Amino acid sequence: MATNSHIEWTDRTWNPVTGCSKLSSGCKHCYAERMAKRLKAMGQVRYRNGFSVTLQEDLVELPLKWKQPRTIFVNSMSDLFHADVPLPFIQRLFHTMQRCPQHTFQVLTKRSDRLREVAPHLPWPANVWMGVSVENQAAVHRVHDLQQVPAVVRFLSVEPLIAPVDDLPLEGIHWVIVGGESGPGARVMEPEWVETVCQLCRGADVPFFFKQWGGARKDLTGRELHGRTYDEMPLTLRNSAATG
Repeated sequence: MATNSHIEWTDRTWNPVTGCSKLSSGCKHCYAERMAKRLKAMGQVRYRNGFSVTLQEDLVELPLKWKQPRTIFVNSMSDLFHADVPLPFIQRLFHTMQRCPQHTFQVLTKRSDRLREVAPHLPWPANVWMGVSVENQAAVHRVHDLQQVPAVVRFLSVEPLIAPVDDLPLEGIHWVIVGGESGPGARVMEPEWVETVCQLCRGADVPFFFKQWGGARKDLTGRELHGRTYDEMPLTLRNSAATG
């Protein structure tokens, strides 16, 4: 399963794992869970198990078929470092990414403890970016785990930002995305919370990407901050775009 993405910071999604389980307060209104239930009701075979973790074996090497360079979000419908995803399967996916140097792969997890644990057993080619989600101050410990991972690009997805994050360690972090929650029951993101993270990034010279204000209708709230759009990307991708 791969689809062109409506996510502002990537081109395409690749879902060799589907399904997950709630871990922290940022998971409360999980868009992937809503989508999985909808797809199961529609009879989609890949979602026959609903939102239970399911390995999609036939998709492990799918990116090898894509010759045109793409930026690919890995497992938008799951968490690659979920306890129910065996290490050998994770290793197979990393080896696929290693064999596709033309692509940039963005991997994002809330399970930073397992990421830290298995990182020494994975290859870390330059085209694999590793990130963690940080929805509030209580989740900042994930950043410390990420800082120990030997990825060339380490990034933070501060989304959904549901509470202030005033202390965000940015040493060894190469990119920060911020966004509000969207969809039914979306929790409000206060402008000062966004401003704080933006200023922390400015102080640390870290590229800042503002994804959305969110809300029940994110198309109505937009993604402008300070009267402009923040689409900053890590230096590696900017250099690639400039020379491509």
